[in-house]
Amino acid sequence: MPIKLTFHGQSAFTIENGTNSLLIDPFFTDNPVAKISASDVKCTHIAITHGHFDHFADCESIAKANNATVFGAYEICEYLQENGHENCEAGNPGGRIETNFGAISFTQAFHSSSYKGRYMGMPCGLIIEFDGAVFYHAGDTALFSDMELIGDIYKPDIAMLPIGDRFTMGPEMASAAAELIGAPTAIPMHYNTWPPIEVDVNRFAPENIEVLVMQPSDAVELESE
Repeated sequence: MPIKLTFHGQSAFTIENGTNSLLIDPFFTDNPVAKISASDVKCTHIAITHGHFDHFADCESIAKANNATVFGAYEICEYLQENGHENCEAGNPGGRIETNFGAISFTQAFHSSSYKGRYMGMPCGLIIEFDGAVFYHAGDTALFSDMELIGDIYKPDIAMLPIGDRFTMGPEMASAAAELIGAPTAIPMHYNTWPPIEVDVNRFAPENIEVLVMQPSDAVELESE
């Protein structure tokens, strides 16, 4: 069964294979570029990089509607459990959690994390091992040199990297990040959703790496192992 990767705008993606569907950083309700609503989403699992509204705001409603297992920082899981969703798997940077589709590992990310004034733990990137394919979703982050180690250790097939500047890397820093990671394909995210993060995607131009520019609701298929 092929693996389908769908982009939903900002930093939200779905990875699915017909049996499992992993939703990353769900943000639909106030997302001006999203093509579907939160109530349309079907998933078995949710992974959260950090607690900011544009990554987390729809997590609770979607998780409850689908009884989805949520992977996130300890404080994110604590928040969800306090609000009636017990199906959570807490982790933190450096940790790995095995799943029925593979595994999720948490990496560091240089950013912040809060929701409605509440501290939501360390921001993270995600290494997602899914049916033999490996994805690196960097979350919101600045450039850091250990991205090279992440690439060496996990050898991702696809890296999803923020390029919108101001709150994350801009396109030139993200290009350097893609080169450090060394994944054959890089997907830009977290840009052109609002004016403060509008950038020319053509400035994201890492050397010797395919850049896959996806519009909201675009999907690609990969072969599983």
